[in-house]
Amino acid sequence: MSTMNISLPELLKAFVEQQVAERGYGTSSEYVRELIRRDQDRQQLRALILEGATSTPAGVADAAYFEGLRSRIGPSPEG
Repeated sequence: MSTMNISLPELLKAFVEQQVAERGYGTSSEYVRELIRRDQDRQQLRALILEGATSTPAGVADAAYFEGLRSRIGPSPEG
């Protein structure tokens, strides 16, 4: 694993240390890795949303479409 050093103002350093203590991380590195993973996930989700928003619709989502979905999953527990 590679090492990267970062500089933080004292307030941010204190915040990171607090998060490590309160949220069960073993080290500040674990906390920062988790933040980076979440940011990667968020960027991937955003890309998928944008891809979907700019894609051509596959069909019309009208009442018949939703009725077809309901028939595929069967009756609801409420009756």
